[in-house]
Amino acid sequence: MIKFCETMVVFQEVPDEIALDINITNCPFRCPGCHSAYLQQDIGEELTDERLRGLIKANDGISCVLFSGGDNDHARILELCRLVRTEFPQLKTAMYSGATRADPRLWNSGLIDYYKIGPWIAACGPLDCPTTNQRLYHLTSKGYVDITRRFREKKRKTA
Repeated sequence: MIKFCETMVVFQEVPDEIALDINITNCPFRCPGCHSAYLQQDIGEELTDERLRGLIKANDGISCVLFSGGDNDHARILELCRLVRTEFPQLKTAMYSGATRADPRLWNSGLIDYYKIGPWIAACGPLDCPTTNQRLYHLTSKGYVDITRRFREKKRKTA
């Protein structure tokens, strides 16, 4: 079972997408300095299929559904991504994970368009920092492509 405690529409988490960011709770990782440490707790509401449908329908104009977390139940994340693909084929899917490596079940599923991996390490910085340990991958016809550099390019353009 997956629970979530909040959602928001975000414009910078997934390049070129307007994403409904669903913050999944009960994170198994304990990254020192995590900006959302409360997501480590087993709190919130169950993310049922019906609840996900409602969240998507209530956020007209999104182009992507982002699951921030979900590492405590990868099978359920895949079920939710399959629901998005089947019932909302115009939407892309994304997952932010604190894992040090991609889970092969997720990586090979063909159900996740954007997959960020890497624990938060303050000394390495976020995705727009040249020293970041985190990576964002985009699923293309040739497989996953690392697009992390796009965050640095965008930062340079806005600076």
